[in-house]
Amino acid sequence: MKIGIDARFFGPKDKGFGRYTEQLIRNLEQINPPSPRLRRASQYFIFLRKDSWKEYEPKNPNFKKVLANYRWYGIKEQILLPLKLKKYKLDLVHFTHFNVPIFYRGKFIVTIHDLILRHFPTSRKDLRNFLFYPLKELAYKIAFGKAIRRAEKIIAVSQYTKDDILKYYPAKDGAGKINPDKIKVIYEGVQCEEVRPPQIDVNIRRSNLQKYLLYVGNAYPHKNLERLILAFKKLVDDGLDYQLVLVGGEDYFYRKLKLKIENWKLKIKDGIIFAGFMSDDDLDALYRNANLYAFPSLYEGFGLPPLEAMARGVPVVSSNATCLPEILGDAAFYFNPLDIDDMARVIKETLSSDRARKALIQKGFEQIKKYSWRKMAEETLKLYSKCTVL
Repeated sequence: MKIGIDARFFGPKDKGFGRYTEQLIRNLEQINPPSPRLRRASQYFIFLRKDSWKEYEPKNPNFKKVLANYRWYGIKEQILLPLKLKKYKLDLVHFTHFNVPIFYRGKFIVTIHDLILRHFPTSRKDLRNFLFYPLKELAYKIAFGKAIRRAEKIIAVSQYTKDDILKYYPAKDGAGKINPDKIKVIYEGVQCEEVRPPQIDVNIRRSNLQKYLLYVGNAYPHKNLERLILAFKKLVDDGLDYQLVLVGGEDYFYRKLKLKIENWKLKIKDGIIFAGFMSDDDLDALYRNANLYAFPSLYEGFGLPPLEAMARGVPVVSSNATCLPEILGDAAFYFNPLDIDDMARVIKETLSSDRARKALIQKGFEQIKKYSWRKMAEETLKLYSKCTVL
């Protein structure tokens, strides 16, 4: 079979989608041995953008990278990407995000990570974007609906995401819902490395961090960082001597968050550190030295960052919203993400108990064993095989 993988999201810079796509490809390489028989039976064409071209070099002769330098959600994606895919006469294409070109007529499967734009349409309230975002939301609904109805199979990264799809997208003829059998739940993975003692990175040491709470991710409105900051203020007002470190690339939403802190005139603003984008090595050190990982999100399709914290021996407190209890199990303490007092209470109680934190750390190490990138790739490969013989 000739399989194409849309890897224009590739690598950690493209957040969760990029890590998912990278781990899928690297693990597929390992479970597809380059024997002559399999080389004839299984060929993979990895479609990459120019900015991630050098990040991936195939280590398996069955895998070939192809330049597809078309920006996501753009006109070129809709017109030129289908032509590029058609050129390679693929039996199946795996789109690792919902943005399937409307004009692509080949057989494909699609991974749905979440329905975030259905629940939290992005909005920038300025004149420049007044018309843009309503149009973007309309385009999203059209593209998303067509992708899930035309796909041979849909991969959902959690049971919650599968249920969300079935809730919001009826069949094309309006009769009933999409057949649940069309949607396969395949969990993402987490890197389970051997536990190492914390190593203080020189850049972290220079910042004079001592005791701190950590959050890693973007600052989109549904990430609920405003309430986290207000909960942190309550804790500091109660005498808690910690800092709050927020890790994420500088963008419109982080700039907006910083401006709000300035406008609120919070006395704790010097205790909030915006660390910006960090390399994997620096981030690893920051994780390992954190006293607590806080995840206040209002909506997630899977929730990889708290699992990555668990893998590094960090106790986790989390929102009880959407898929998070499903994914984190009993390895986290939960709070109501809409209740600042409840959030502050859970954080304070966890920090105040060495016994509780040690128990969470141990449960975290057990919980992450449920999630394997290798298993994810193996289950995805089975789906490829099933679709190519239909």
